[in-house]
Amino acid sequence: MRVLVVEDQVFLAEAVQTALRREAITADVVHDGDAALAAVDVHAYDVVVLDRDLPGTHGDEVCRVLAAQDDGPRVLMLTAAWRLEEKVSGFELGADDYLAKPFELAELVVRLRALNRRGGPAQPPALDLGGVVLDPFRREVYRDGRLVRLSRKEFAVLELLMRARGGVISAETLLEKAWDEHTDPFTNAPRVTISTLRRKLGTPAVIATVPGVGYRIETGAAS
Repeated sequence: MRVLVVEDQVFLAEAVQTALRREAITADVVHDGDAALAAVDVHAYDVVVLDRDLPGTHGDEVCRVLAAQDDGPRVLMLTAAWRLEEKVSGFELGADDYLAKPFELAELVVRLRALNRRGGPAQPPALDLGGVVLDPFRREVYRDGRLVRLSRKEFAVLELLMRARGGVISAETLLEKAWDEHTDPFTNAPRVTISTLRRKLGTPAVIATVPGVGYRIETGAAS
């Protein structure tokens, strides 16, 4: 999952970014509404964490623009206002979820994962495919009942592959979704990460390479 954090309080934005990265969620940060709209034009974010009271383009207008996009990101709106009418107006603007400040980072993570599940076909909280079980909420992976310890980046890549349900994911898409905007676009990091994942997940190999296209989970792998 790739998230854009739009928050003008620099300390809070950096704290959220750090917390999300610890949960294997790729997070970019901008501090005003104009930068938010520019970033969404360039990157395919799954969720935008959007502060409402922003400099430049107001958060309400950013929300309206994102909600009008046919295939735009989900919006989780942040605000210091806790009154019911403020929440209602946020949803009327097109927000998918709402979180009042101050908030617990653990709750933000859970809400983001729930929103990401709603971004496509309904899927169970734990993904089970090819003998591999991935639980995004507990951040645990099991292969044939054996706990597999993964780095945050390995977990993020495996989650993307498993959510594709056997579909092919290109290296470019892995780079877009699991690495941040400062990553060298010519890096071989996805290939290296796939290689490490294969080793850790063991045999028979559960990640297949589709030459010239990308990678997919072997849905018929023995369990």
